[in-house]
Amino acid sequence: MAATGPDTPSSRAPRHTGHARMEQIARLPVFFGLEGRRVLVAGGGEPAAWKAELLSAAGARVEVIAPQVCEDLWRLAGAPPHGPIAIHVRAWHADDLDGAVLAVADGEDEGEAARFSAAARAAGVPVNVVDRPALSDFTFGAIVNRSPLVVGISTDGAAPVFGQAVRAKIEALLPTGFKAWALAAKTWRHQVTARGLSHHARRAFWERFAAKALAEPNRAPDDDDRAALFNAIETEGAAAHSGSVVLVGAGPGDPELLTLKAVRALQSADVVLYDDLVSPAILDFSRREARKMLVGKTGYGPSCKQDDINALMVDLAREGRRVVRLKGGEPMIFGRAGEEIAHCRAAGVPVEVIPGISAPQGAASRLVTSLTHRDHARRLQFVTAHARDGKLPKDLDYGALSDKAATTVVYMPRRTLPDLVRNLMAAGIDPATPAVAVFSVTRPEEKVVMGRVATLAEDVARAVDAGAEGPCLVLYGHALAELGAGVLTPPAGAAAAG
Repeated sequence: MAATGPDTPSSRAPRHTGHARMEQIARLPVFFGLEGRRVLVAGGGEPAAWKAELLSAAGARVEVIAPQVCEDLWRLAGAPPHGPIAIHVRAWHADDLDGAVLAVADGEDEGEAARFSAAARAAGVPVNVVDRPALSDFTFGAIVNRSPLVVGISTDGAAPVFGQAVRAKIEALLPTGFKAWALAAKTWRHQVTARGLSHHARRAFWERFAAKALAEPNRAPDDDDRAALFNAIETEGAAAHSGSVVLVGAGPGDPELLTLKAVRALQSADVVLYDDLVSPAILDFSRREARKMLVGKTGYGPSCKQDDINALMVDLAREGRRVVRLKGGEPMIFGRAGEEIAHCRAAGVPVEVIPGISAPQGAASRLVTSLTHRDHARRLQFVTAHARDGKLPKDLDYGALSDKAATTVVYMPRRTLPDLVRNLMAAGIDPATPAVAVFSVTRPEEKVVMGRVATLAEDVARAVDAGAEGPCLVLYGHALAELGAGVLTPPAGAAAAG
């Protein structure tokens, strides 16, 4: 459903943006299936013993060839963890590599290590030389073992101790009970497939499975758990096959402000419809295979029509897809969520909302100040300075907006701020009321403009001329007095103006 034809100056159509491109990685993480397969290890010291143990644990038939063999290797060969370990006390030869799927050398002698690496590569066998990345086609990383759940960590040989520290951190985060759940998943998978469930029903089963594992990681699942999961899918019936829409608040910009529920929704989405204000780092939380479509709206610039967005959501859901409508900030505050919810309900499409951190909350956290105060602000009010025609709304209550006992947050104020300030002054607002404008709140390019209501429009104009970009939010009221008096400094990492 990607758009065809160019955008006009005033409108554009939803368009497919493709998958995010993978950034460069030093090593490709892969997991070799070695059960019953032959692996050659050249060397008889302790490094070779550790590699032989690891390979045996993966089920390989390990052949160790070395003129001298340490005691650890002899003991290991007598009681291997899984696959057999055979030891040949002699020097290795090139024909030893025939039939091997991997080759490993301990690499203590540099010349010998180089010869072994060259021979393995000539034979087409992937090779690892311990502690010599330049001679290796693959490396062994730090491992967290909850097999069949296995986590590998690599630093490309740059900092093995750092890799071990990361491994320890992950070990602490992954309960040992996950091993039992991973084993159950491996056992149950063929039963799930045999039931002939739809793609969405199968995914719903495994999502429920994962949620149960995360909720009860320290016990082993049993047949009752499996039956309960199947019953839940069958009870859902058509709902397991139908699509749905979830409105998700992406927050003001910082991806770390996403809620856990928002992350889970992104990870289960088939399609993500996102706004211009959503940062790429937030889109990275979605599945790589999920379809991403830009349905952005920009102030005073080309924007997708709301009717097109509504129709697209419903059409995708009717195709049986899980649609995430990802909206900057909090979708229920000036996010046109009401129109989208109404359209889904009218079409009979299930819809839910996952709230996000609002832009005012993000601004307050970055400014390190409260928007309410027992002595200065007993009311918090949100208002938009942008009507359908792009001008200041005609029905604003300037008496309420001038209330000295309120903190006011103004969305989308940039073009209409001079008119807003004039009307507030005419309504009798104190010209010295503390005010602040924040551009691109919580993002790396965030800029803060601090001043007074009377001069805020000029201060913001100067900030824009100086390069301030992105969505702008204005806050004013006496609860911000400490900011206005300079008691608090601008947030760390944010540029200040005014």
